[in-house]
Amino acid sequence: MGRISRRGLAVAAFGTVAGALTLSRAAAHVPFGAAGRRRERDVPEMRGMWIATVANIDWPGGQGLPADEARAELTGLLDAAADWRLNTVFLQVRPTADALWPSPHEPWSQWLTGEPGRDPGWDPLDFAVREAHSRGLDLHAWFNPYRVATHGDIGRLAEGHPVREHPDWAVRYGGRLYYNPGLPEVRAFVQDAMMHAVESYDVDGVHWDDYFYPYPVAGEEFDDDAAFREHGGDFGDRGDWRRHNIDLLVREMGDRVRAARPGIPFGVSPFAVWRNKATDPLGSDTRGGVQTYDDLYADVRAWVKGGLLDYVMPQVYWHIGHEAADYETLVRWWSDVVGGTGTALHIGEAIYKAGDPAQPEAWQDPAELSRHLTLCRDLANVGGHVFYSASQVVADPVGAMSRVHEDHYRD
Repeated sequence: MGRISRRGLAVAAFGTVAGALTLSRAAAHVPFGAAGRRRERDVPEMRGMWIATVANIDWPGGQGLPADEARAELTGLLDAAADWRLNTVFLQVRPTADALWPSPHEPWSQWLTGEPGRDPGWDPLDFAVREAHSRGLDLHAWFNPYRVATHGDIGRLAEGHPVREHPDWAVRYGGRLYYNPGLPEVRAFVQDAMMHAVESYDVDGVHWDDYFYPYPVAGEEFDDDAAFREHGGDFGDRGDWRRHNIDLLVREMGDRVRAARPGIPFGVSPFAVWRNKATDPLGSDTRGGVQTYDDLYADVRAWVKGGLLDYVMPQVYWHIGHEAADYETLVRWWSDVVGGTGTALHIGEAIYKAGDPAQPEAWQDPAELSRHLTLCRDLANVGGHVFYSASQVVADPVGAMSRVHEDHYRD
């Protein structure tokens, strides 16, 4: 995509190897999942879009915008969501161990002002929640649990940043900084940082993207040797220990969300290839160069089967008929995984690929995304779709969003 984004990194890693308001908010909530809450099949489908703030991908359009201009840009995105008859937005409120609200735990986000820790003079999360609700939209708070910075220099972090005070909490990897998931104190802290927003604002859901342990970088090792020696216990395999660390994060955060805000869903948007069938008979019939279980240490299938999530939203960012990762193969696999679990399934859609000359011929067809939705209507377990990302939903490349609206969202 030419920008720093979870989708761009995921796709690159894979490619190395192989007008009216929406439904009312009361009606727009996604089905609750396996965590002991109600599960309804007659609720409206999920129709959503992600609003990415890291590197100003979708919003704000520039760092340091005057508050009035930043607010106008955000309401423009929300207006577009309503005009396309979407019902949910996923706003990235903690992109890099920072905050788009006044947090007592981490500094103000640099993506607002251009300066880490600088107060923008207003509360973007409060404004976003109120404006979304006034348009009949749900707003899920989207957090990135462990990414600290898109660079590797602790000295560039805001004064008082937790990593400046606890440099041992961070790992440099691939030219970036990450919290170390192997440290129990880090796992507790990142939950506290996220829970402050969940407890302080009327958000309608809690959402995580696909970064757990970072995507692999050729020729580098994620240096968690000391943490493994201290906390690895009886784990003979470091991969099993890393998956255990992420399992704990998901379980603990889910429990905290349910205790603090009963009724709001907690979900994850993983890279769509859990494991290839050649690696594991339970995996999908794909040839993904990245496998979530093995490379990000996120056993999303187990979370679904174990009832840890209310919804799962895999990023199925390939076209129908893709040789190595066919869209239909993946959505059918995920539909089978969630069957009988009570975990809702929504599909992440790559509108950013539509009309991109670098993409295969299928993405030059305005009807490709619409065909995705048509295919999924025959799968009872698919509860809706979410488009990455908001700026592309607004741009409507090659008329792809217009076609989705005309074919699926007019009513």
